[in-house]
Amino acid sequence: MKAVLGLEDGTYVAGEGFGSEGECSGELVFTTQMSGYMEALTDPSYHGQILMFTFPTIGNYGVDPKNFQHPKVWAQGCVAREICRAPESEPSVIHYFEENGLLGIQGVDTRMLTIKTRQEGALRATLVVGDDNGEYAVACARNIPPISDRDLIPAVSCRAPYHIEGSGRRIAVIDLGIKKNMIISLRNRHADIHVFPYNTPADEVAACRPDALFISNGPGDPVLAREAIRCISDLAGTLPIYGICMGIQVCGLALGGSTYKMKFGHRGSNQPVRYKDGTIYITTQNHGFTVAADSLPEGCGVLYSNVNDGTLEGFENEYLDITCVQFHPEAHGGPHDTEIPFFDTMFRRLS
Repeated sequence: MKAVLGLEDGTYVAGEGFGSEGECSGELVFTTQMSGYMEALTDPSYHGQILMFTFPTIGNYGVDPKNFQHPKVWAQGCVAREICRAPESEPSVIHYFEENGLLGIQGVDTRMLTIKTRQEGALRATLVVGDDNGEYAVACARNIPPISDRDLIPAVSCRAPYHIEGSGRRIAVIDLGIKKNMIISLRNRHADIHVFPYNTPADEVAACRPDALFISNGPGDPVLAREAIRCISDLAGTLPIYGICMGIQVCGLALGGSTYKMKFGHRGSNQPVRYKDGTIYITTQNHGFTVAADSLPEGCGVLYSNVNDGTLEGFENEYLDITCVQFHPEAHGGPHDTEIPFFDTMFRRLS
């Protein structure tokens, strides 16, 4: 099939479409991971974005639903240099996209698009599959709202509270778009898990008498997670609070800090972070916003920082018993360097 990807700056590239005919729009972002492509595509944090893979070929081991981080693909579309047509197992990515009405383009210069993104920042984009009218795709890209103007969290959060029984500590979870492996990491430590929608007030969370509150990842601009920010603000100091990815951002906002949009974000499974004692860990990340470290109030200390650009990757407030990280210690399809330091430390403190 014909296909074209148009960017708001007037650039468009034609390639070979795969999946279904149609069009989708969103912020074009890139990930540097070499595997874990279905983990990325099914990550709810990619809602509102078109995901581009920098690795030249993806799809070589097919599609295994066991790797999914959510039952559905949340990325608006997929951009790749090449999709493997003869994977080690079936179905292929191409067949899966066809069967599920998803949109993708291959055969384009992803290196050029990645360099452009690094130079100009993440751009709004439209992917059209079934046609190659680049001017139309560019016009569509220019008409979509910026990601900071879109409230994406309600679509990815659970609709109602649910309970996953366990014999250990009771953990209340605010679901802003939680990945499956976060639940698995909690279950592996026998947690009694109570998951709440994004807009649950503090009194309803407190009613389950949790031993700790956990804030998940999620898509879009964290300042739009107003209900979660209010909930954290109301509960801070009454119980331990832990956050991952968007979780650190909303916790920072709840404490009076500020966040900002990064030029092109951190996305991939090879991001180095430095712990406060100097130890370097390799982490999986997926975020386009971050907490401004100098905006955090007195009592907050930096736990981790990014080796590449120095941005905040984790903070703690010992007085309020709040610990948050920007990276994904639970990452499936990525390094597990930080799973034990984060989750085991969390449960050791609760014991």
